[in-house]
Amino acid sequence: MSKKQPGPRRIDAEFKREVVRMVLDQGMSVQETCAAMGIGATAIRRWIKLYRAGDALPVPEPAQTPEQIRIKALEAELRQMREDNDILKKASAFFARNLR
Repeated sequence: MSKKQPGPRRIDAEFKREVVRMVLDQGMSVQETCAAMGIGATAIRRWIKLYRAGDALPVPEPAQTPEQIRIKALEAELRQMREDNDILKKASAFFARNLR
């Protein structure tokens, strides 16, 4: 029988920071850390590179339902419309003052 491979696991930012600390602060090699934590060397090297560059370690976004995606798009559209409305209000006030 063949074993079913598990899907990709979610790794949070704190876990990534801990792995980076193991290599940089505790002096473990990338290979030792791979064996200890069950993570691939490429991922660890990428996290170290991001850490050294001062970037935040990425955390994958959870899968979203179509409704959540639609809500996010509508919220962005609403935010843009409010900004546009504020600009129009300021422009109206400016031109109203100049007409007097």
